[in-house]
Amino acid sequence: MKHTKQRVTTTVVQREDGSMWYVSGSGYTQSVKSHNAKNDNRMFVDGMYIPQAHPLHKAGRYESFNDAAFSSFSNYDKVPTGDVYIITNKAWPEWIKVGKAVTAKDRLNSYQTSDPFRAYELHCKFTVSNRHSFETQAHQLIKAEASEFKNEWFKINPSKAQRILEVANEQTI
Repeated sequence: MKHTKQRVTTTVVQREDGSMWYVSGSGYTQSVKSHNAKNDNRMFVDGMYIPQAHPLHKAGRYESFNDAAFSSFSNYDKVPTGDVYIITNKAWPEWIKVGKAVTAKDRLNSYQTSDPFRAYELHCKFTVSNRHSFETQAHQLIKAEASEFKNEWFKINPSKAQRILEVANEQTI
């Protein structure tokens, strides 16, 4: 059985007092003023609603948290909570990237834009209370075990690196 979405037609009507109202086909009414006020304070990232309690909340519609963060960059570094992640790419199977972000998924999406094959994969992530200090610790610990390193890239087995970070994360909890 095939289901089709039915569009509900919404029209705008002006009342005698001059106020504008949305009226849907189902009979629901809402003033244009209250509709706009409600939606002006909402934040959406990649189509997902972000509550006002989120530390990077800024009303608007954004494709990624990076877009939102750079539009309010002053708040980005003030937020210590977030993810420390390990990203891999089959093009460099012996190398991993260890980094930090407010959300690892969002950071992974930003990496995919530079790869025509979208081959970056999130191996693991650790949501921590201070992503800045945990990333620094992660780099030091993995650097000691890696056979090579270049900035935030390390030549080490991803599972071994994950175990190192699991131990470090347990010690910081």
